[in-house]
Amino acid sequence: MTEPIYPPKPRPGDRVAIVSPSAGLPELFPLPYELGLRRLREDFRLVPVEYPATRRMGASPAERAADLHAAFGDPDIKAVIASIGGDDQITVLPHLDAGLIRANPKPFFGYSDNTNLLTYIADLGIVAYHGGSVMAEFGRPGAMHSLTTVSLQAALFTSGEYELRESTVYGDVQRDWADPTTFASPPMMQACDGWRWHNADQVVEGPAWGGSLEILSWLLMADRLIGPPEAYDGRVLLIETSEELPSATEVYRILRNMGERGMLGRFAGVLVGRAKAWSFERPNTPDERAAYAKEQREAILRALAAYNPEALVVFDVDFGHTDPQVVIPVGGWVRVDGHAHRITVRY
Repeated sequence: MTEPIYPPKPRPGDRVAIVSPSAGLPELFPLPYELGLRRLREDFRLVPVEYPATRRMGASPAERAADLHAAFGDPDIKAVIASIGGDDQITVLPHLDAGLIRANPKPFFGYSDNTNLLTYIADLGIVAYHGGSVMAEFGRPGAMHSLTTVSLQAALFTSGEYELRESTVYGDVQRDWADPTTFASPPMMQACDGWRWHNADQVVEGPAWGGSLEILSWLLMADRLIGPPEAYDGRVLLIETSEELPSATEVYRILRNMGERGMLGRFAGVLVGRAKAWSFERPNTPDERAAYAKEQREAILRALAAYNPEALVVFDVDFGHTDPQVVIPVGGWVRVDGHAHRITVRY
């Protein structure tokens, strides 16, 4: 397995690109966006640089790709950060210049629909960073969560090993981003259990691959950025689900199809993000949210029992659409120690 390229990290005072490779939601919801930019300037001491499509809904795939090319091609830009996700970034991929991005490796931060870019960059042999959107993490109402902050600081500014920490609280209930009172106080949080371990009598380590399960399913359907089964030997699979709240049945079917393709059985370990179980369309009660998460865990274990029964699995790792959020290096090294119940990544 070829050693991945870890891009050089920015330093305080450096310029970083702010792009919208998916949806230009800063146009619709400027409050979390402006708050995120302010925190990047004041708390992280970085200089955010916007591009033409960053605040524009309806920008074409070619226009969004042009922003990415300008960001990666500018030697004064030291990292690239997505404003938010969306649902059509797969249409941007055909417009990307792989040679330009490969020749100018830079840390890219994003998640959700940005799973497209994370896997694209990792496919070029460059480590990318799952987490840290401007609007959701940097622009969190009230204050950034401390667990999110320390992980983002480590991933942005440092190189080397970083041990992930469990959270004792989490949140997935959102408030209206168009309402200024939303930003006067932190989001509602609730107590939670720590990580849940399965087949924890082993230690696995290898490069991470994956992201949003829904986006991975679209990449599979388009047969894009999906290698032969043996390409995933020894890797650590990352899966997490979004505010669209896919059913446990759908989660099982996606993983079953990965199994039928010959992929699922190749991973040495699986990290599963804490399931987001509330949305504006489905404002579930706490009991309903707990039941949803339990059904999702059971669906994942059912698929793994059929295709990869020996895999080391850790559930409820905070790297997805819930709050707080830790950063995972896609294409980068991850060590999952079942004996010690520790997860270490290399930023």
